[in-house]
Amino acid sequence: MKEQNREPSICPVCGQSFSAYPALSRLDNATLICPDCGTREALDMMGISRDEQDKILGIIHSKYNQL
Repeated sequence: MKEQNREPSICPVCGQSFSAYPALSRLDNATLICPDCGTREALDMMGISRDEQDKILGIIHSKYNQL
């Protein structure tokens, strides 16, 4: 699914600008965060290490860019 034209937002977790649909933080169930931080929160709750998270996000980004 291609990203639609949305106004850029700043992720309160990582500070990066993003224009994709936001994720809802699992930590407070209220804060909108960037998709990468949302994925990291989910993977972190499953006990996935930061190095593995980086690999998984790399795969997601490479596949997403092929669309």
